[in-house]
Amino acid sequence: MSKSDIHKNNFKSVFYPKSIAIIGANNVEGTVPYDIVKSILISNYKGIIYPVSPKETSILNIKAYKYVIDIELPVDLAIVVFPSSVCNLVLEQLGQKGIKAAIIISAGFKEVGSVGLEREKQIKEIADKYGISFIGPNCLGVINTDPKVNLNASFARKMPSEGNIGFLSQSGALCTAVLDYAQSKNIGFSKFVSFGNKADISEIDLLYYLADDPKTKVILLYLEEISDGKALMDCAKDIISKTGKPILAIKAGRTNEGAAAAASHTGSLAGSDEICNAAFEQAGIIRCNDILEMFDTAIAFAYQPIPKNNRVSIITNAGGPGVLTTDALIKDGLKLAKFSEETTAIFSKVLPKTANIKNPVDVIGDAKADRYNLVVTESLKDDNVDAVFVILTPQSMTEIEIIAQEIVDVSKNNSKPIYTSFMGATDVAAGIRILEKNNIPNYTLPESMSKSFTSVFNFGQNLNRNGAVYNLDKTQNNVEMAKSILSEALEEKKSYLTEDKTNQLLSCYNLPVLESFVASSAEEAVSFAEKIGFPIVLKIVSDDIVHKFDVNGIVLDIQSREEVIQGYSSIIENVMQLAPEAKIKGILVRKMIPKGEEVILGIKRDNSFGPVIMYGLGGVFVEVFRDVSFRVAPLSLHDIKSMILNTKSSKLLFGARGKNLRDVESLYYCLSKLSELAIDLPQIKELDINPLILLDINKGCYIADAKIML
Repeated sequence: MSKSDIHKNNFKSVFYPKSIAIIGANNVEGTVPYDIVKSILISNYKGIIYPVSPKETSILNIKAYKYVIDIELPVDLAIVVFPSSVCNLVLEQLGQKGIKAAIIISAGFKEVGSVGLEREKQIKEIADKYGISFIGPNCLGVINTDPKVNLNASFARKMPSEGNIGFLSQSGALCTAVLDYAQSKNIGFSKFVSFGNKADISEIDLLYYLADDPKTKVILLYLEEISDGKALMDCAKDIISKTGKPILAIKAGRTNEGAAAAASHTGSLAGSDEICNAAFEQAGIIRCNDILEMFDTAIAFAYQPIPKNNRVSIITNAGGPGVLTTDALIKDGLKLAKFSEETTAIFSKVLPKTANIKNPVDVIGDAKADRYNLVVTESLKDDNVDAVFVILTPQSMTEIEIIAQEIVDVSKNNSKPIYTSFMGATDVAAGIRILEKNNIPNYTLPESMSKSFTSVFNFGQNLNRNGAVYNLDKTQNNVEMAKSILSEALEEKKSYLTEDKTNQLLSCYNLPVLESFVASSAEEAVSFAEKIGFPIVLKIVSDDIVHKFDVNGIVLDIQSREEVIQGYSSIIENVMQLAPEAKIKGILVRKMIPKGEEVILGIKRDNSFGPVIMYGLGGVFVEVFRDVSFRVAPLSLHDIKSMILNTKSSKLLFGARGKNLRDVESLYYCLSKLSELAIDLPQIKELDINPLILLDINKGCYIADAKIML
C-alpha cells in the first residue's frame, strides 16, 4: 500500500476521531498542553478524551494516564505535545498501541537546524514502520467544525463557526490571525489545518482530502515552501477538473534576494516568484497577494454561484462609487451590461427623473429599500445581466438594515451572483452583518468587488479548457543523437555548447535552424558562403566565448566574397584583442535571415517545478523591457497560447499598428518542441533562443542565435 493510500485510510481518524489521547498534557494554565485539552473540551467534542501525563493523575478533572499504552480502550487520534527530544519514544508507543493517526504539535525539529532534522527523520521512520499518519510537527493543530464531531484539536483561541471553506496553512502563527479575522467577518470553515513541517502528511495529501470532503466548497492554502511543484500542479489540475472546487493560494517569499546571477536571459528573468506565478496559473490555482485578497475571493466562491458570463449591472446610491466600480470593472476585462428595452422602460417609469437609468444605475441618495429592491430584482430578471453589484453609501435617509435584508430576500429566489459594497464601517455595520450571515459577499471597496468577481468568472471559463499536451510526437525527434551531443560535451567538462553543436542539437528536434558550416580560414569561409548564397552571417566559434556581441564576434548581412574575407579577419582581430585567452575553433558561416519579429524562447530548470519554458520579446533589450512569460513543461496548446498572450508585445504578432501578421502557428510549433526537448534532456540547465525571427504568416520562422548551458 502506498503512503498516500495509508493517509487516505487514516484521515477519518484525524478529522473524525471517536477518541483522542493528548500526550504530554499538564495542569499549567496558559501552556500549549493545557490549552489543547481545554480547547477540545469547550468545543463540545463528541468523543472520549484521554489525557496522558507522567506526573498528573487528572487534567481538568479528567482521569490522566501515565503512558498511552496504559489506556484500556482503542484510541483513534494522538495529539503529541511532549518535547521534541522524546517524540521518538512517543511514536514507538503509538505504534505499539495501534494508533494510526497523530498530530504532532511539538516544535524543535527541522526548523531549528541539523539536530532537529535528525529528530524529524527519526519520527518519520517510526511512523512508516507502524503505518502511522501524522500532521506536523511544529504545527497549531486541526479543527473540524462538522457538528458530528466538533473537533478543536489545536491551541487556537476560539473554535470557528461552521462553513464551507477549507483552510490549510504551513504557518501556525498565521492561522491564529486568520481565525480572528474570519470571526470578525462571520466567515466559517469546514476544516482548518496547520500542517507545519509536513514531515509526513503534506499539503498534497490534505488537498486531496478536502477535494473529497462534501463539507468543503472552496480550498485555501498558505505555503512557505514548495517542495514538489510538479506534484502540486498535478494535484490541483486533478482536483479542479474532477470536482470544480477552486484552490486559492498564498505563497510567501515572493522576492529573490541574494540569488546568484544567472548565465542566460532565461535564467536571469525566471525568478522563483515568476515561475510560481506561471505554475499556479497553469494549474488553475488562484494566487492571492495577501489574506484580505484571499478571503475577498473565497467568500465570492463560497457564497455565490459562478457566473455564466461577465456582463455586470451596477446599482448605487452615489455617482462617484459607481464610476470607480465601472473603471475597475472595465480594467478587469468585465463588461457593463446593456439593459433590455423592457428593463430600461421599467427604470424610466419608477425611478426619479434625476436618477441614471443606464448602467451604472444611480438610484440617487434618497433611495430607500423599495427602490433598491425593484432595481436589483429587475436587473436580475434581465437576460443581458449575468451579475449584480450593489453599492450603498450611508446617508441620513438610507434604510441600511432593511436594504440589506431586501438583498438577502431577493437573492434567495435567484441563480445569478449578487455582490455588495456597503461602504463605510460604523454606520453600515449592522447591514453588513445581515449580509454576511446570509452568505452575501460584502466588500469595503467597490474595486475589490470587481477583482473577486473577475477571479470567479475566469475560473469558471477555464474549467472546461483543453489541457492536452500539444504536438507531442516524439517519433519526429532524434533524442539519441541529442543525448550523444550532450554526453560528449559533458565528458569534455564543457559548460556550454558551441553554436555549431547547439544547432545540431536543436535540429534533432526539428527546430528551424538554417544550414551552417564552420570555416577555419577566410578562403574556406568564402567557399561556404558561395555554396549557401548571399547574404550571409559570420560568427565566432569558441568554447570560451558565450556572448559573441561582447567581443564583436558577429558580422551581419555580408553581400560578397570580399566582405567575407574582410569580416572573417575583423572577427579574428576583435576576439584576439578583447578575449586574448579564448581558443578559436573557427568562424560559423550561415545564411542571413530576412527581417521579421524578434522573439525569445528559453528553458530553465527550477528546483521545485522542473523544466520551465520562457517566451517573450526578443533582441538585445530583453532584460530591459522584461516582457516575458513562463510555463512549466509539458505544455498544452492552451499553455502556449496563454503564455504568448500574457506578453504586451504579443499584439505585434497579430498586425498591431500596421504591422504584418506573423507566422504564429510556427511559433506554437517551436514552443511545443522546446517543451519536448526540456523534458527529454535534463542535462540542459539553461537554454536561450534569442532571437527567433518570425516571418510573415505562412512563411515560418528561423533561429538566429541560441545558447545552451549544461
